[in-house]
Formats: sequence, structure tokens, C-alpha cells
Amino acid sequence: MTPFDKLNLNSNLIEALKNEGITEPTSIQEKVIPAILLNKDVIGESQTGTGKTFAYLLPIFQKIDVTKKEMQVIILAPTHELVMQINNVIKMLSNNSDIPVNSAAIIGEVNIKRQIEKLKEKPHIIVGSTGRILELIKMKKISAHTIKTIVIDEGDRLLNQNTLPLVKDVIKTTLRDRQLLVFSATINDEALEKAKSLMKEPEIVRIEDKIIVNPNIHHIYFVTEQRDKIELLRKLIASIKPERAIVFINRSEETELTSIKLKYHHIKAHAIYGNAEKEERKKALEYFRTGKIQLLIASDLAARGLDIKGVTHIFNLDLPEDSKEYLHRVGRTGRAGEYGTAISIITDREKSLIKKYEKYFGISIEPKEISRGIITDSGKHKQFANKSKNSAPNKKPTSKKFK
Repeated sequence: MTPFDKLNLNSNLIEALKNEGITEPTSIQEKVIPAILLNKDVIGESQTGTGKTFAYLLPIFQKIDVTKKEMQVIILAPTHELVMQINNVIKMLSNNSDIPVNSAAIIGEVNIKRQIEKLKEKPHIIVGSTGRILELIKMKKISAHTIKTIVIDEGDRLLNQNTLPLVKDVIKTTLRDRQLLVFSATINDEALEKAKSLMKEPEIVRIEDKIIVNPNIHHIYFVTEQRDKIELLRKLIASIKPERAIVFINRSEETELTSIKLKYHHIKAHAIYGNAEKEERKKALEYFRTGKIQLLIASDLAARGLDIKGVTHIFNLDLPEDSKEYLHRVGRTGRAGEYGTAISIITDREKSLIKKYEKYFGISIEPKEISRGIITDSGKHKQFANKSKNSAPNKKPTSKKFK
């Protein structure tokens, strides 16, 4: 692996990364940072948790002219949470590197007058939702003619038929020689062609190990009737006592109902969903990070871009049809060298999806049962020891134990 100093990054940025415990670049960072520094258009595909945000922010930081008080970069992201996460990384890099890069988070469904006040300060980087950024460009509150780089984060989401016209309109407002960067954990052929059509001879970087599932994650499943799924989830939570877990549901409109049902059983849970008030979503995430709530209930879209430390378990109350969405979900646990557990609660009809994931990722998803609070191998009734996170921090869970 090429060290950061061989990627032509300045020493301030390298020191900023060291402060976060990051000393070596990931594969995606190693391949795209030099290309971005050379002002090339880039399409980058690499699995969840491989450092794509740093892959584009590090060279962007190096290229920004901090002597000019002008808007130079727009970063488009599909969810409020991802916008805030990217903005937090920008602030961290700026503080740790002593490079005075300023940013503003611009999202929809909030007071636009406050955002206009922020923009009067001419932040170097604007991170936000496509619709609101386009609105502010049309109001001439964002100086599109000074933009040197546009980043489309989670390109598979933003280049679909619903949002592509808005993305194109944002790009059209900028000068023709601006740089365009597209990043995503997964980019299908249709999204790839759309991205290429917007760019000038893009450098395409697709990390080949993108479908490898983190080996630190233990995958298991339980079978029940559809109507009994929440009750089984309740029993599993009582048995396992997860420190911090995310429960995934396919339909965002069911997240709040699931949260209410779990709260009825005195489980500390909170839902995040697309049409929730911004402050409500922010409060839920803060409570989750600080341990005030044990479970976060989310849909795939609401959870996209979430990067919360210490998630010990992922529960799938529904299974996604797309195998890669399963990868997105389970990638929320087992991060930074920790071990995690992915638990799917399924019906008999969903067993085919389990087999599909196993084949696609080359993993084993083990069937389990629970009786009187004890989890066993399905059909074998071999008791599994419920193991706390810290009881053996240097050992991977084996087939005899899980977290």
C-alpha cells in the first residue's frame, strides 16, 4: 500500500489523519487521490466503510485556495444525515490540519433564510441536498461561476431518474472546465453511463473486492411468521441485550409503528424516516450515539450514509431484494476492527433471499432458534453463550459464540 506522503498530500493533511488514527490509505483512496489532484473527472466505486469521503475530501482540501473568500466546491448528497456527516468530516479536517477551509450544510425542509445568512460568509465548500442547492443557485445566493469541483456522493441514488434532472441543472450552472467526481458503494451500469455522459474522459476506479463482506461480522437468521416478527425481535433483544443496534425495515412508513410497538415493551427505540422533522432526526441520532436509546429503526434510504461508532448488531426485520443493500446494512457494524452480528428475522418465503446472499457474497448465514431466552442452533438445540462485547475483544466470534 502506498503511504499518504507518496500520494502528494501535504503534511498538514497527513497529520490530521494521524490524529484520527489513520496512517495508511485504503485502496480507493490510493487510486483516486492522485487523479483528483490532477483535476481529472473521477467515478469511484468502493464498498461501504472504505473511506470514500476522505478519498475526495483530502485532495479537495489541498486544491482549495484558502486565500480567496469564495465558494469553490459543491458536494451533493441524498440524505440529511449524510450531508451532516460529510460536513462534520470537513470541520474535523480543517481543525486537525490548521487549513482554514470553511463549509456550510444546506438541506431542504429547514429555514432557507438562515442558510442564506450562512452563504453570505462565502464558505469554500457547500454540502447539501440537490433541490435546495439548485434553489439557492437560482436565487443567486450560491455563486456557481466560482465552483471548481462538484462531488456527487452516493451516485447510485442521485443519478436515478427522479433526481438526475436536478443534478444536471446544478452542473449546468457551473463553468464547463469544472471537475466532476462521482462516488458510491455500488454503481450499476445505467448509473455508470449517466455519470460518464456528464463528464470529460473520466477516470473510472472500481475496487474489485467490493462484494467482500467484512469477516468480523457474524451472520445468523431466525424463521417465524410475518405477524410474529416484532415479538421475536423483542425476545432477541431481551436475550442478547445489544449495546447499540440498528433495525432495518423495507418500508419507511412502518418505522415509526415498529418503534411504538417496541417502546410499549419498554425497549429504548427511536425511528428515523424520510419525512421526519430535521430536529427529530437529529435528536434520535444524538440519543443513539450517546446511548440514551438502544435501537435505531430505519429504512435503507434514511440510514444511507450513517456512520455511527460502536454499532454491535444489525437486525433485518425485512430483507432487501437487492443483495448489495444487505451489504450496505450489515456494513454498519463490525467497523474499525470491532466485531458485529447481523441478525435477520425472516419468513419461510424469505429463505430464498438468504441463499441468494450466501451465494453472492460467499458467506454462511446460520439458522438459529430461541426458546426461553436461550439461542441455539436450529434443529440441534445446542445452547449458544451470549457474549458481551468486551469479554474477548481480540477474538473473533466462532460458531459456538456470538454477540
